[in-house]
Formats: sequence, C-alpha cells, structure tokens
Amino acid sequence: MDSINPSEYKDEFIKIYNAQIKREGAEKLLKWLSGTDFFTAPASTRFHLACEGGLVCHSVNVYRALRERYFEEGDSEESFALCGLLHDICKAQFYKVSYRNAKNPRTGEWEQVPYYSVEDAFPYGHGEKSVYLIERFLRLKPAEAVAVRWHMGGFDDSARGGSFAVSGAYEKYPLAVKLHLADMEATYLRENRG
Repeated sequence: MDSINPSEYKDEFIKIYNAQIKREGAEKLLKWLSGTDFFTAPASTRFHLACEGGLVCHSVNVYRALRERYFEEGDSEESFALCGLLHDICKAQFYKVSYRNAKNPRTGEWEQVPYYSVEDAFPYGHGEKSVYLIERFLRLKPAEAVAVRWHMGGFDDSARGGSFAVSGAYEKYPLAVKLHLADMEATYLRENRG
C-alpha cells in the first residue's frame, strides 16, 4: 500500500465501532482515542503501514479479515469489533517523528528526512498494554482479553522468551486464534502487496 486516506479509515472505524460496540464505557473509550494520535499514527516504524493513518487503517483491515474469514454462528459481533479494532490500541501515543540525514538519489545532496521512531512512555508489553488501556474504560470478556493479549502469537516477547502460555490461550479461546490469524493476514497479505 503506497498511500492511504486516513480520514476514510477513521470514518469507517467510527462507523463500525458505533454500530457494534454498545458496552458501558464505549463512548468514553472512543472519546479518549480521539484525543490521542490513534487516527493519525503509523502502524509501525518501517514495516507495514509506516505512514500517517497506518494504525487506523491496520485496525480496520484486521477487523475486516476477522469478520470476513472467521465469523461463525454463535460468535459475537461486539467481540469481533472490540478485538479487531482495538487490538493495537497500545500504539496510540507510541510513535514520534524524528529526522535523519539521507542522500537524495536525484540530486546527490544530503538532506534531513522524517522517519518514525518509538517513544514508549508506558512500557507494559504489547498485548498486555492494549488490554490494560481498553479496560480503563470498559470491561472485556475473558475471551476478548486473552485474544487481544495474545494477538501477536509467536512474535510476542513472552513467547519469544520461551513462554508456552500462548498455546494454552489458543487451545481454550478460539477467538484468540482467529484474531492472530486476522492480524497476520492483514499485515502480510492485505497491507504488504508490492
């Protein structure tokens, strides 16, 4: 994806959020999100959607993949919206624009160019931090909390450090597996098309 329209994804995010998430505290959470850089932040520093609005675009893409590919009879629309849209809420207020010198390939001159770097004011982990931030406003069901906590799967720092807890989470909560797969599909298939 070369460029995106952040306002288009913001509008879609809010439309899905308001239609599907009715839990007490949902309005306060959306208001808090609107006061952060969630709708303008990148999804990463240099990988998928490292551009303005990348985070909201990724969130919508994960929700779409989750809903389109894995929703089954008996699943909760609200749970799918909460998990898909908010799994990376930890990335709000997480990136900053920095500058570095780079040679302009056309002119051969050195110039300052912007790039995204991480400035984590609350280093609490990735999935854990998303669960914590969501639960400041509304209560998650156990399956939702586990899904958001473990959406990184084997890429999670705990799993890379040797923890096998992700296996137990995936065995007990199908939503956790579905969210992880939707996140991978959005990141590697929908967003990284050459």
